[in-house]
Amino acid sequence: MNYDDDLTARFNSDQPNFNVASVPDGLCWVSIISCLLLACSYVGSLYVWKSNLPRDHPAVIKRRFTSVLIVSALSPVFVWAWKDFTGIQPGPSLLALMGIRLEGLMPAVILPLLLTMVLFLGPLIQLAMDCPWSFIDGIKVIVDPCFWALCLSDMRWLRNQVVAPLTEELVFRACMLPMLVPCAGPSISIFTCPLFFGVAHFHHVIELLRFGQGTVSGIFLSAVFQFSYTAVFGAYTAFIFIRTGHLVGPVLCHSFCNYMGFPALSAVLDHPQRFTILFFYVLGVILFFLLLFPMTDPLFFGSPTPVCTLKSTPGSICS
Repeated sequence: MNYDDDLTARFNSDQPNFNVASVPDGLCWVSIISCLLLACSYVGSLYVWKSNLPRDHPAVIKRRFTSVLIVSALSPVFVWAWKDFTGIQPGPSLLALMGIRLEGLMPAVILPLLLTMVLFLGPLIQLAMDCPWSFIDGIKVIVDPCFWALCLSDMRWLRNQVVAPLTEELVFRACMLPMLVPCAGPSISIFTCPLFFGVAHFHHVIELLRFGQGTVSGIFLSAVFQFSYTAVFGAYTAFIFIRTGHLVGPVLCHSFCNYMGFPALSAVLDHPQRFTILFFYVLGVILFFLLLFPMTDPLFFGSPTPVCTLKSTPGSICS
């Protein structure tokens, strides 16, 4: 063996054992069709109930809770059937591939949420400036059981902060990414997976048109904006899922973003302290991109993460 061959052998021996499964023919088509069926099942479950009431009515929300929770509970069956049909035999268990595991759990709870809060530094500063409560009063509210009892009795709060983040991340990230990664690889899957998530949100157009909540052009423009926003957000939570190998991080980030909403830039420009708030908006974005990879380093969560064992190469987003 010459020097070059010896160097190559040493380099390959130093790389982590990713247990990469072989890719059967037609895998990509099977993966895409499986993801489409899963997305259609999730969205279709929202419309199995016939009702003339708007989507925010408590009765409608309760019925939709039932259907999406059933679909979400059955969603791992799609991954199991896909694995069985394609013949792929990954090393980690099905639950581990879906981000349900104990290794690295505490960093997965804390770091992605902190990173997302850094991105929303501007809106958080604006919220703190406009809040009539003092810091101590805010702490008292947070630890007050009556506050949480009130939240849990609010169907819209439950939907936006608990059920939607949990079920959407389970279906559109935890179940779809293990099916897409062996076909497209981790990096491309991050941008492919959100397309299913973004398109799934187009069903809101049906309800807006049905109840005449705006002009046709206005509704479709709103839908295009929502698709763009949800696709970008979906790419971010897919990135978090692949880098951490945990479901809890994307769920918490999703819940937090639902609470914060899209930043109201027009309100910032009219704010008396607009220059201060704009400074923190810019600072938050800069810090977010600087901390994006360090705060999601797979070493914090058990490297390589389970989904990365399906297909990864040295120097990829998995490392």
